[in-house]
Amino acid sequence: MNHFLMRCLIATSIISVMGSTTSTTNAEDSLIFISAFAAGDEGAIHAYRLSSKTGQLTALHRTTDAEHPFFIAISPNQRFLYAIHAVAFGGDEHEQVAAYEIEGSSGQLNLLNRQSSLGSASCYLHVDATGQTVLVANYSTGSVAALAVEANGALSKESSFIQHVGSSVDPARQKGPYAHCIVASPDNRFVFAADLGLDKILCYRLDPKTSTLSTNRQPFARTPPGVGPRHLTFHPNGKHLFAINELKNSVTRFDYDARTGTLIERQTIPTLPAKFDGTSHCADLKITPDGRFLYGTNRGHDSIAAYRIGDDGQLVLIGIEPSLGKGPQNLAITRDGNLLLCANMPGNNVAVFRIDPRSGTLKSVGQPISLPKPSCIKLLR
Repeated sequence: MNHFLMRCLIATSIISVMGSTTSTTNAEDSLIFISAFAAGDEGAIHAYRLSSKTGQLTALHRTTDAEHPFFIAISPNQRFLYAIHAVAFGGDEHEQVAAYEIEGSSGQLNLLNRQSSLGSASCYLHVDATGQTVLVANYSTGSVAALAVEANGALSKESSFIQHVGSSVDPARQKGPYAHCIVASPDNRFVFAADLGLDKILCYRLDPKTSTLSTNRQPFARTPPGVGPRHLTFHPNGKHLFAINELKNSVTRFDYDARTGTLIERQTIPTLPAKFDGTSHCADLKITPDGRFLYGTNRGHDSIAAYRIGDDGQLVLIGIEPSLGKGPQNLAITRDGNLLLCANMPGNNVAVFRIDPRSGTLKSVGQPISLPKPSCIKLLR
């Protein structure tokens, strides 16, 4: 079956890809987007409807003009989606960030424009709380940038560009800067970038009116040497920042001072069983909306580590569960905190788990759905 016919079938029929088909839409159902990290027509952004009651995913639409959409982000008003676009991901040419308008609940995306990411292997996008700035982290070239957003959701050229400089202790993976994540603080006054190559969380001030970044008074916070910080997430209470460390398979907790934008390292805890002696690298971490549980992925061990979060932010390991696929790349948690989705990128599937509200343990919901190279999952509120 050719790709055009396949797209027509998906767009014109509601196909349940986990269990039975449903013809009604519950008010609590979520529209979700999952990127497929590939080139050409195989590179796509898939839209699904997720049932909050059953955990079933229903295919809605497939947008195929996004090549290597490694990471995606949604605007606060839920009207726009931004995606990495790269003909040759990690190549010599700078990549692009694509802006799309989300057309209602159909999952269709209308391309608005594309702008340069100012770097290579662009691997993370984040939209600030005002929706006026898109932040991008460029892995291979070790830089971050801020792109202003126009009134119609389209992107302007960069407002800020910052090149990271330095190295750390691992000669194979940390010979230079490798910016891997960039997020705004809950109050939208500061921006934090995890640089795997530097073992640092770099701290910037954000001017949302001009979409510009400037160095904070505390320019960076260090992680333990050689851990390679990859992704960041704030606790819902705004008092703690967590970093998952790719190279040493751990999570580091920082206390956060919202007044000054400063970070203080408090704890680093493993994500793997003590007896595991194979090769594994962490990828993503997410916190439940109520702030009680944190989950992180292990690629190689192919598992999800679950933690209970204490009132002081202290992490206690609950357990480590199989991710039901190879190379768990990205996680998403529903707004009610009941379901966790895991994109197993090299495993070519997406698994859904139910979160026990009392213990935080995970239980799989049905069989994982097949999807080529899923790399990022985003849910609309």
